[in-house]
Amino acid sequence: MIDVQQLMKERYPGNTWADVASRDGTLPPVLAQQSNPAQDLGDIPFARYIDQSFFDREFEQVWKRVWQFACRDEHLAEPGDFFVYDIGRLSAVIVRTETGLKAFYNSCLHRGTKLKPSGSCGWSSDITCPFHNWQWNLDGSLKSIPCDFEFPQLDRSKAGLAELRVESWNGMVFVNFDADAPPLEDYLEVLPDHFRNWDLRGWYVATHVRKHLPGNWKVAMEAFMEAYHTPYVHPEMTNVVGDHNMQHDIFSRHVSRDLCAMGTASPTARTSMSEQELLDMMLVGDGKMVGDRATVPEGKTARWVMAQQLRERMKAEFDLDYSGHSVPEMIDSIKYHVFPNIMIYPAPGLCLVQQFRPDGHDRDRAIFDQYVLHPRPRDGNYEVAEVEEIGEDEEFASLESMDPFLASVLDQDTDIMRAQREGMYASGKGAETLSIYQESRIRHFHRTLGEYMAEASAGASS
Repeated sequence: MIDVQQLMKERYPGNTWADVASRDGTLPPVLAQQSNPAQDLGDIPFARYIDQSFFDREFEQVWKRVWQFACRDEHLAEPGDFFVYDIGRLSAVIVRTETGLKAFYNSCLHRGTKLKPSGSCGWSSDITCPFHNWQWNLDGSLKSIPCDFEFPQLDRSKAGLAELRVESWNGMVFVNFDADAPPLEDYLEVLPDHFRNWDLRGWYVATHVRKHLPGNWKVAMEAFMEAYHTPYVHPEMTNVVGDHNMQHDIFSRHVSRDLCAMGTASPTARTSMSEQELLDMMLVGDGKMVGDRATVPEGKTARWVMAQQLRERMKAEFDLDYSGHSVPEMIDSIKYHVFPNIMIYPAPGLCLVQQFRPDGHDRDRAIFDQYVLHPRPRDGNYEVAEVEEIGEDEEFASLESMDPFLASVLDQDTDIMRAQREGMYASGKGAETLSIYQESRIRHFHRTLGEYMAEASAGASS
């Protein structure tokens, strides 16, 4: 068996993510952990991306059984607030009632009309069908039916909206279409423990961008699960961001992560920069969170200065105390993947949620949602960002709300996704060969995907 951790240490002596992150202090236990279980190194068939029957089975055997991120708590802040979540042809209306969250199938019990439009959110005193005005209370109980004398066969006590599971964790709302699914916290496995020091409940959606992408949802998501491609697709990043020396961890069935150092050169970089140059060019996911660059004092690193500058701003502007957070916890790309389709970045310098879904029921198209989170202001005066939606041929860089550098990186990824999709159909090999470490989390994702589908098939045949 290959010890992949030892392999990376030997390949990048003194320059793994853990080495870089430890230069400014001791790593907290949650970041000091490394976990790389042995894997089956077999190829992954392209049929998992391009075959219609596989795509159809995914919906029945995976999407109808898993917990999936729908929105943030601030989308449902007050009783009457609602949010519509769609996945393929499935649709849910999530509402805030006086006693908590409820979620219902987005379909009228009369003749099936969608109760709320796809992609909508807002406030409503009840849930009313736009076709014949059947109405339900926010708790799902039947409120009224026009000409109710015409429905003597209807048992009003059993005419409540069909519910699905809904739970909230760390400011994030999840739904599950499987009534027998485990509780959300059990599904999240190690995540609640890892996030004990990363509370996102006091943050809100400052920017929400939705992009339609030219590939299967897995093609889109997997581009964010490795940095093997960075020197070739994003060469401008290599001087100030780690890539091939990133750390990749697999913790449990549903949870994996990668750790990428900011303000340090990649092993693939071709130039050397001073600490001041690193600071001046340092990339963060949202430059607005840091502001103007400072000067690197003698004996300090660009990473230390950036982290300290961010701590001071968080305290002064938002009364958030990050004095106990390490340098990597402040500024690095700390990215957790939760099966099947979300990435959560908790560091204040790069605080994001990214979501990947099929675009309707088209196996060759995906929807990518990126939520940029900011701390809530002291006075509580903030507005949750409305979604900005762009098509496949529109650029992230066209949006004023996006950090310019991050937008350019995402546009580069889009072009590659299109080429990858087309190449999968053109392949004579019919499968992909993944690296043993940098792409290990993609392999793990496919293992979990296969397990869900096998379990569903076994259950159907028993």
